[in-house]
Amino acid sequence: MEMPPGPMPDKSMNMMMQMSFYWGKDATILFHGWPDTKLGMYVLALFFVFLLAFAIEVLSILPDVKPSSTKPMLGALTQTIIYTIRMGFGYLVMLSVMSFNLGIFIAALAGHFVGFFLVKSRALAVPKPTETMSRTAVIPKV
Repeated sequence: MEMPPGPMPDKSMNMMMQMSFYWGKDATILFHGWPDTKLGMYVLALFFVFLLAFAIEVLSILPDVKPSSTKPMLGALTQTIIYTIRMGFGYLVMLSVMSFNLGIFIAALAGHFVGFFLVKSRALAVPKPTETMSRTAVIPKV
C-alpha cells in the first residue's frame, strides 16, 4: 500500500503529523499549541532552541571538578548535575527538531555552531602551561 506524500493522519487524536521538512511559522514545538500560528511566538521558539543548543556546547566544555580529599561526593554530584542538565537540553533540542520545521532545524544548528565556535576558540586562545614553559626554556648548546 502506497502512502500519499505529506502529513500522516494520527488516528488517536485526529491530528496531522508532519513527516517531511517544511518551512513556515505554523508549527508545534515541544508543547501542544506552542508556538501555534503567531509569528512572535515562532521567533521566540527559534530563539529558545538556539539558546538550548548554545547551552549544550557551553556545558560540554566546563572543566572537570577536581574531587577534593575532604568532599569527593560533592564534586561527583556537581558533575552529575551538570551532565544531567546537558543531556536534558540535548533531548529538548532533539524533540524540537523532530517537528520537521526548517527554521527550528536551522536555529538548532546555529546554536551548536555559535556555541562550539565561541567555546573552542576561547579554549584554544588560552595557552597551556606546557606551551608557555617550552617557549621560555633555555635550549642547551650541543
